[in-house]
Amino acid sequence: MDSFSSPSLSSSGSSPSPEAMMEQIKAQLAQAYAQEFLETVGSKCFEKCVTKPGSSLSGSESSCISRCVDRYIEATGIVSRALFSSQR
Repeated sequence: MDSFSSPSLSSSGSSPSPEAMMEQIKAQLAQAYAQEFLETVGSKCFEKCVTKPGSSLSGSESSCISRCVDRYIEATGIVSRALFSSQR
């Protein structure tokens, strides 16, 4: 099954409905966004908080990373809500 196949397609080979295509696109965008988010947060927070990489994180590094991720998640939520509320 390719990335555009949908279980809602009939066996007659008709093209997917616009709704099915939109749902597939939304799922792909959500997956891409989640991956980018994790990569960005990981690299930015690691850069900011881990000054001397070693075999484990110190308590202060762990706390810094936790706060950094929390702030990034909060900021992303604020921006998302602002964007989606302005589209209505």
